[in-house]
Amino acid sequence: MAEYEKIKQPFEPVYDKDSRILILGSLPSVKSRENGFYYGHPQNRFWKVIADIYGSTAPVNIEEKKELLHQCKIALWDVIESCEIKGSSDSSIRDVKTADLRMILNQCPIEELFANGKTAEKLYNKFSRTETGRQIIALPSTSPANAAYSLEKLIRRWSVIREPAEGK
Repeated sequence: MAEYEKIKQPFEPVYDKDSRILILGSLPSVKSRENGFYYGHPQNRFWKVIADIYGSTAPVNIEEKKELLHQCKIALWDVIESCEIKGSSDSSIRDVKTADLRMILNQCPIEELFANGKTAEKLYNKFSRTETGRQIIALPSTSPANAAYSLEKLIRRWSVIREPAEGK
């Protein structure tokens, strides 16, 4: 069994002045940290889902991923600034310090907040909602651990992000 490890968010948020939606995860997985960017596990379906919703090709490197987010007016970050965790197990998260989401919310015309999975939603509602005064919409996790959702089913459920991102 893995031991608890103190993890600090290794990635900066991705956003620009045109970001209209904010997608929040909990904390980058071990594989994402090894690969140097959000949703870096090869089996995580996040990038395929976003690309399909916006009629784009799935990005393969960090620059392409950032470009896709900017084109789609998506800001991306995590609820957690630091915590103790065993491996990539969201259920083991403890001693949470949350990220200051106002950094994005005060600089961008964010219309909707979305959580990539129940853990991100739960952490946001517990630690950040009072501070931001904003509700979050939970979407099914794109993690490979979420075997209940096929890629097609994820794309259908996640398609709700398109409307606020387009400013409608």
